[in-house]
Amino acid sequence: MRIRTDFPRRVVVDDVWIPTRDGTRLHARIWRPVDAEVDPVPALLEYLPYRKDDWTAVRDAQRHPWYAGHGYASVRVDLRGSGSSEGVMVDEYTEVELADGVDVVHWLAEQPWCTGAVGMFGISWGGFNSLQIAALRPEPLKAVVTACSTDDRYDNDVHYIGGAVLGIDMPAWAGTMQAFTARPPDPAVVGERWREMWKERLDAAEPFLATWLSHQERDAYWCHGSVCQDYASVDAAVLAVGGWADPYRDTVLRLVENLPGPVRGIVGPWAHRYPDIELPPGPAIGFLQETLRWWDQWLKGRDTGIMDEPLLRVYLQDGVGPATAYPRREGRWVGVDAPPSTRRVIPLSGLGTSALAEPDGTVVVRTPQHTGVDAGRFFPFGNPSDLPPDQRAEDGRSVCFDSAPLAEPLPVLGRPAITLRMSCDVPRANVVARLCDVAPDGSSTLVSRGVLNLMKRHGRDRATPWPPDQVEDVRIDLTATGYVLPAGHRLRLAVSTTYWPWVWPHGEEATLRIDTAGSALRLPLCEDGAPDGQRVTFDGIVFDEPEQAAPLEHRPGTGGDGPERMVTHVVDTGEWTVAVDPNYGGTRVFPDGLHYTERARETYRIRADDPLSATASSEWHIDLSRGEWRASIHTVTEMTATYDDFVVETLLETSDSDGVVAKREWRHRIPRTSA
Repeated sequence: MRIRTDFPRRVVVDDVWIPTRDGTRLHARIWRPVDAEVDPVPALLEYLPYRKDDWTAVRDAQRHPWYAGHGYASVRVDLRGSGSSEGVMVDEYTEVELADGVDVVHWLAEQPWCTGAVGMFGISWGGFNSLQIAALRPEPLKAVVTACSTDDRYDNDVHYIGGAVLGIDMPAWAGTMQAFTARPPDPAVVGERWREMWKERLDAAEPFLATWLSHQERDAYWCHGSVCQDYASVDAAVLAVGGWADPYRDTVLRLVENLPGPVRGIVGPWAHRYPDIELPPGPAIGFLQETLRWWDQWLKGRDTGIMDEPLLRVYLQDGVGPATAYPRREGRWVGVDAPPSTRRVIPLSGLGTSALAEPDGTVVVRTPQHTGVDAGRFFPFGNPSDLPPDQRAEDGRSVCFDSAPLAEPLPVLGRPAITLRMSCDVPRANVVARLCDVAPDGSSTLVSRGVLNLMKRHGRDRATPWPPDQVEDVRIDLTATGYVLPAGHRLRLAVSTTYWPWVWPHGEEATLRIDTAGSALRLPLCEDGAPDGQRVTFDGIVFDEPEQAAPLEHRPGTGGDGPERMVTHVVDTGEWTVAVDPNYGGTRVFPDGLHYTERARETYRIRADDPLSATASSEWHIDLSRGEWRASIHTVTEMTATYDDFVVETLLETSDSDGVVAKREWRHRIPRTSA
């Protein structure tokens, strides 16, 4: 990592209030060249609910001053009802949030230090709303850099996957946001009214989880903010960035294929992180320098050559043994000038199987409920226990189809898919597919996976029960990957009916019967001189080394008091428990004396023989203090289900130096319409 302090332009920092159309004010921090009012510059906006004064302060210091030093006004704004901004926050990506964002874009463009051109950037939430605000077409917004984001709020986010409820992140993220939205504004910013503003937030608090579970199909709620509903609405230039270890990587491929305006994509080996941050899996790249090429091209009108790059630059990872973290993934950068397309079709009947065929030639799949405990984290953040460990135990709980040892390396690039000709004995069921790299020693490395809620096989917008024992063809799309299976290894397809805690089980166990003769695996391959005319560039794709501004001077606080991830099994009851510390790293002591501490634990329990035993809980403790001032937040979110309903119980407790500020409890019962 190279730390820069010698920027072309000297930087000044201002904290300001930005008014919105209804008079609510958003708090912002602006880094800009000191002479920008004489020599105006374009503005770059990062717009988040995560608190610029503490939670993102370390990350903000790495990039905003860097952009300002290179001739931009780099602006960090807290969403309405978050950080020190006024108002309340009631959900993700609301119409109010997006309208506020449009107001901010126009306000920035009108400032005397701004040329009138604005760009937006962000990772995750900030990447989401950058695309969503671009779809509203505020005139000054000319370019976007969106990292680790989605164009599909329903089927490629923390709520649903393949039409199935995400057991691992739907309740956990709801619990996280319950705690995050309950944090008070900073008295050092808003003064004596901090407690009044905090009380307003607490009075407006409602559990997000109940809302999300009330929309189990793709309806108007999810279509709002999903750019995939109308790609043509985005005419800003978009640089889309993702990582093979991040759950949003498919979005990059969809955006470069569907956006009508200028677009380029980059996918590296990374987790849910900006690509200049040196955390596993690496290698990191000079991401700030690369984005500067994008901004200069579209906000300053300079030809930086970035549009001469291939449509997609992707990191093709070498095959490796299983590990929960890789400091560096070996591989190479390649460029492709069209989205990867599926070309090789492998019939399942041509693969060896771990299951005995039935008399009619079908293969039976009925897996225990704890299949999936070795799935790893849904959102890898670069932590030691993020990635899936050796998949041998998971493979043993699944039905596997293996190739012969490969005679030559197999470079997979894009989204694999499987088609299954199958029947099911119950109306509601899930099917899960995993693609693994099996080494000669038997170790199994997860390459890709996919999920399908069979109730959504005819469309995510409807619920279609399976007629018992009727045979149908279904397609399961797996997540995109860039991975080279080595010669001598086997390709394994593992199929299961369960995947806890990633996927919430339906209310009864299911048995699938697969006709292997009518089923196939479809692989997208990365080959030079491919028959469909796709050009692949194997040389000349290079990036600068990572570079950032000087780090924020702060002290890390004490970490969690237990393992980051622990799986336990009670043999006599058959109960399996996955306990997780999300380890977001927010515990710090800041230069202004603010002590910020967070402790969280997610717990997932299920019995191997009972889908209705599934329980997911998330508990948070957050403490803030400076001198005599203190504020504490404690939340508990627990989700269970009967055959007919989801049951959500939520607790919110807050206190300050004078005692309890609020205590609220909710209990919601939501009918299971299709999940």
